[in-house]
Amino acid sequence: MTTVVKIGSSSLTRADGYLDLNRIDEVSRLLARAQKGGEDIALVSSGAISAGSQPLGRQERPKDLATAQAVAAVGQGLLMYRWNQAMAWQGVIGAQILLSAAEVVGHQQYNNASRALEKLRALGIIPIINENDAVATDEVRFGDNDRLAAIVSHMVRAERLILCTDVDGLYTAHPSDPTARFIPEVRGEQDLAGVQAGNAGSRWGTGGMHTKLLAARVACANGTEVVLTSTDNLGPALRGEPVGTVFRVTGPRRGIKQLWLAYAATVQGRLVLDDGAARAITEGKKSLLAAGITEVEGTFQAGDVVELVDTRGEILAKGIAAYDSAQVEAENTDLGPVVHRDYLAETRY
Repeated sequence: MTTVVKIGSSSLTRADGYLDLNRIDEVSRLLARAQKGGEDIALVSSGAISAGSQPLGRQERPKDLATAQAVAAVGQGLLMYRWNQAMAWQGVIGAQILLSAAEVVGHQQYNNASRALEKLRALGIIPIINENDAVATDEVRFGDNDRLAAIVSHMVRAERLILCTDVDGLYTAHPSDPTARFIPEVRGEQDLAGVQAGNAGSRWGTGGMHTKLLAARVACANGTEVVLTSTDNLGPALRGEPVGTVFRVTGPRRGIKQLWLAYAATVQGRLVLDDGAARAITEGKKSLLAAGITEVEGTFQAGDVVELVDTRGEILAKGIAAYDSAQVEAENTDLGPVVHRDYLAETRY
């Protein structure tokens, strides 16, 4: 089995802001044991900014991108040193892989990264992956390592993604809420009805439960099962024990073009669809015709990526527009498919 494990900044950082070396040692022990037991392992690790904040004497995560890049550049080497040292004590080798969104949305770049990860795993090396914060931009970035972990799962054809966080699984509300109910299994969007997932991350991290749900949607829709649990439960999760919340696979692994369209492409506009058109692209797997569009939002050109939403505003899919926004707004029913099925990717879970 191929497993991707994602560890967030909050799990790797002590209350005083310093890296938790005991945690790194324990996670390294568990990953090494799983690898020696025949499992292919890839680790997605946050923590570069918190690691860099310590020697710089910073008490809070930087608010602006330039400072965050500088602090991450200081911290990434320190973070990797700790991981490599801890893994070496367990008799395994770790290797740093830094990825940015710009490096994986292109077909060639995606293939290059996939080949590098495959070779490392073939050599018995555990890839340690992080977003390349030092060069990422506001416009082109993953923004959180939960989404990066889902993309990596696609790259390595992982059967399982373990998202480690501060809580033991998914609840309908914050676990401190006495009305919160634990959700042991998610098989589809219906199981998420009523879940209140916050966007706020920790003091040192960028992701909250909202980003983890988005990552689970991406991974499950592309053939990877997801386990959401606390870092304390990583050992049992690796052994396949019933801990945390399990998100079941909802779709087969898609090609890179579909992955890029659904989760990485920059959107230039939005098309609102009537109920018939919404059913046609989701249930019928059809192209989008002009007759089914009720509203055009934004200005875009032919070849730009647009969102396709229903009348309630739910994003159903993204696709490449065959016409510019002015042509679509003209309601010319003689137009061919506004978004052809070959250039459309559903985003619903």
